[in-house]
Amino acid sequence: MKEAAVRNKVKIARIEKGNLTQGDLAKLVGVTRQTMNLIEAQKYNPTIRVCLLISKHLDCRLDELFWIEEEEL
Repeated sequence: MKEAAVRNKVKIARIEKGNLTQGDLAKLVGVTRQTMNLIEAQKYNPTIRVCLLISKHLDCRLDELFWIEEEEL
């Protein structure tokens, strides 16, 4: 059976955007810096609202930042 894991490249896009800090992006999106850290570390799957806000503020398409990776169990 395969399990779907959500992956992202938020950290890379954030740095490419102009070296925004986690705190800067978190403030723009309306979450804490700690939440942004967990998202970037792939330890927390954000809501679709948060994903959309992140993609908006980083000027990236949603599917460029977040994708599903299937893993064998």
